[in-house]
Amino acid sequence: MIPSKTQFPPARDIPAGRSRRLIRQETHRVKSAIAEGRLRLFYQPVVRSDKMDFVAFYEGLARIVMPDGSVVPAAQFVPFVENTAVGRILDRKTLEMALLALRDDPNLRLSVNVSAHSMRDQGWLDMFHTYAGDTGARLILEITESAAIPDVEYTTAFLRHVRQFGCSVALDDFGTGYTSFRYFRDFLFDIVKIDGMFIRDLPHNPDNQILVEALTRISRHFDMMTVAEFVETGAEAVMAREMGVDCLQGYLVGKPAAVPQPVTPCACNTRKSVC
Repeated sequence: MIPSKTQFPPARDIPAGRSRRLIRQETHRVKSAIAEGRLRLFYQPVVRSDKMDFVAFYEGLARIVMPDGSVVPAAQFVPFVENTAVGRILDRKTLEMALLALRDDPNLRLSVNVSAHSMRDQGWLDMFHTYAGDTGARLILEITESAAIPDVEYTTAFLRHVRQFGCSVALDDFGTGYTSFRYFRDFLFDIVKIDGMFIRDLPHNPDNQILVEALTRISRHFDMMTVAEFVETGAEAVMAREMGVDCLQGYLVGKPAAVPQPVTPCACNTRKSVC
């Protein structure tokens, strides 16, 4: 049973560039997109590092298609609505699109992000329960450290609950937050996504090499699959693979697309190669 108490992380200050006018503008854009059926799920592949034409799963990413056909990525609107009621509606709709995609394609495996707010949102849970009985085994829920840690008791109960439906759980952006290794052990994530800040320029950055090696060894100890995020060059891919990272995600592998795209393996096989 998931605890009923509701304790959200403290609201973050709105940066100077995130004015109330912009919040109203982005809130209206999201509400209009949902009402007019212009919210879409795009798919970015996550591939095995040792076999880059093998897609382990896709990450489902929310996109808004504007009336003129242009596509707006989530980074341009999610920060403005994530702590609002519209953010809850957006999260529910994203989950619904993911679950319907899994229902329609039995060969698809898909991850979606779940926020601290959505873990406590009954509407999100109702949507999950509606479809997860048939598709849960192919659904991966990605949770950031900042969402998982503020209320460990609730997060543990939530993870236990969704796993009853066969879901896997990924820790997103590992290394950027403040996870206690005690909680890291207790949550027992299935997948750990190493933040792209540690992958960038990996072959030439000794500090990043030490950190990625440490994060990979910790994950392997707990039998968790690792994913390197934001892989952009062949040299980064090769070094991540050599350091034991299981999977790769980033523009080198494939950009988010309106339909799941097959992956063409990169021909790079040396650290000097750059794609």
